[in-house]
Amino acid sequence: MPEPLDAALTEIRALLLDPALTRAVAAGRRRGRRPTVARAELRPVTLKAGPRMQITTSDGARPYTRNIASGPEAAAAVDELLAEPFGNWHVETSAATLQLRVTKSGEAQVHRAATARPAVTPGGNDRTKEYLLDPGDPIFAEIGGSAAKRRQVDAFLRALAATLPDELTGPLRVVDLGCGNAYLTFAAYRYLTSRELDVHLVGVDVREDQRRRNSELAQRLGWADRISFVAGTIADAVVEPAPDLVLALHACDTATDEALARAVRWEARWVLAAPCCHHDLAKQLRAHPAPAPYELLTRQGILRERFADVLTDALRAGLLRVHGYRTEVVEFVDSQHTPRNLLIRARRTGTGATEPQRAEYRELVDQWRVTPRLETLLAAAEESAS
Repeated sequence: MPEPLDAALTEIRALLLDPALTRAVAAGRRRGRRPTVARAELRPVTLKAGPRMQITTSDGARPYTRNIASGPEAAAAVDELLAEPFGNWHVETSAATLQLRVTKSGEAQVHRAATARPAVTPGGNDRTKEYLLDPGDPIFAEIGGSAAKRRQVDAFLRALAATLPDELTGPLRVVDLGCGNAYLTFAAYRYLTSRELDVHLVGVDVREDQRRRNSELAQRLGWADRISFVAGTIADAVVEPAPDLVLALHACDTATDEALARAVRWEARWVLAAPCCHHDLAKQLRAHPAPAPYELLTRQGILRERFADVLTDALRAGLLRVHGYRTEVVEFVDSQHTPRNLLIRARRTGTGATEPQRAEYRELVDQWRVTPRLETLLAAAEESAS
C-alpha cells in the first residue's frame, strides 16, 4: 500500500544514520525529475582515523568517493542525498532491510523485512539460500524482480562465477550478443563489479529501439560510462576491442552459431552460450534417412526435434574443442522454469585439438550427413583469413 513519501524518507534517514547500517543504495529517478547524480552508495568503513561513512556517487561518467565522520557531517550528507529525486532506495542494516520505490503519483511503495538469519540444522549446516546478487538489490527495480527472474539471474551468475577464475583481476571486456532487453547483461555487470573487476560491457541487439531503451537504463543506473549498446547483427556488429568474455543467452537457432563463431574469431578467453530453438539440423535430419540402426530416433517428429537439439549442442561443443576450447554443456536453470535450460560453457586453452578429437567430430557429422552452421561459419572465417 502506498505511503506518504516524506514519512518513508524520514524512516530511511534514521536507518542511514543508525550504527547498524551495513549498506544502502539510491538509484533511478522520479517521474519528470532527474537527480544531480545517477547513483549513490553508502556503507560504513573503518579507517586509521576511525569509523567513517563512505559515500560513493556516480554522475554517469566516473565515480566519486568520500569518507565522512559521524555526527553533524554525516547527517548533512545524508540529508543532501535524501533531497535528491531518486526513484529507488535500498537500505540494509544488521536487523532489517527496507526497499522504497517512488510511484508515478509521488508516493512511496515500501517493503520492509527482517534481515534473514541463517537457519542452522543440528549438524551445523546453513540451509539459507545464498544469492550471488542480493534479491533486494535496487537493480531488480529496473530489470524486474519476480521470483522466477531472480532464480534465473542467480543460476546464470553461478554459471558465470564457475567459468571465471577466482583470482581474476584487472580489466575485463565483455560482450553480450543478442542481448534483447539486457536484464542478464545488467545483472552480469553488477555481479562482476562486485568482485572489484574493471568491467567494460557492450550489448548487441539487432533492434534500434532495444538499444535506446537499454542505453537509457544504463544512464539511469549511472553505468553509461561502462556499459554501451550497439544496434546490429550478431555476425556484423562492430565491437572493439575484442572481448575477453562472450555471452550469448537464448539467441535463436543459428544466431547461437554466429555468436560462437565470433567468439572463436576473437579468441575470447571465456564463452557462455544458452541456445534457444534448434531448427537447422532438424531440417537436415528430415532430408535423408537416419543411419542404421538409429531410424527409431528420428522416425517420430517430436523425437527427431529433441534429438536434433542434443546433436546440435554436442556438435557445437565438439567444434569449440577442435578450435582450442575446453567445453562443458551444463544445466543453466531448472527445467521447470524453462525447457531451454542448457548452457555451453567454454574456456580457451590455446592448445590444438588432437587427431582423435578431430576424427571423433568428423565421424559423427559424416554418419548423420549433416553440416552444422557453426562449421560453415568457422570454415569461412579461416578461408578469409588465409
